[in-house]
Amino acid sequence: MVRAVDSSPSDTLLTRLFYGTRERIAGTIYGTILVMAVLAAGADNTTIDAWELDVIMVSTVLVLWAAHVYAHAIADSVTSGERLSRRAITGVARRESSIALAGVVPGIVLLLGVLGLYSDSTAVSVALGLCMVTLGIQGVRYARAARLSALATAVFVMANLALGLLIVTLKVTLAG
Repeated sequence: MVRAVDSSPSDTLLTRLFYGTRERIAGTIYGTILVMAVLAAGADNTTIDAWELDVIMVSTVLVLWAAHVYAHAIADSVTSGERLSRRAITGVARRESSIALAGVVPGIVLLLGVLGLYSDSTAVSVALGLCMVTLGIQGVRYARAARLSALATAVFVMANLALGLLIVTLKVTLAG
């Protein structure tokens, strides 16, 4: 059984971008895999530069986040038997914000490529690498909460990373 305690660092914006929060780990993982899929699919297209890929990635993440918020707000309304309210929608939007936040760091990395700090392909590689770091962190978070051994932790983290890569590979393969 997983403990309810999470030894996450202080809840600053920077730690939330990489680490997430216990309540929002699902959104962090989902958003990160979504970002990776968009980046991987766009990186294969030689006609898309870092700026266009950044716009596509941010737009995709925000549209799917909005759809996620809408679907959960409707579901919560049906479950509670209450009408939708601005407060309820705002609460769901805040609760699911980790999906949108997953695109911030990769988006900044792509912008640095646009500004010429490095090439477009390097920007995409760094952004994908940071996404992998985020998935790895989420795997460690689970392993710590579940009190897994060092070996089990390593296996779980590798499985988490492999799942992310598998989903991205399937996305690129099916889209390409």
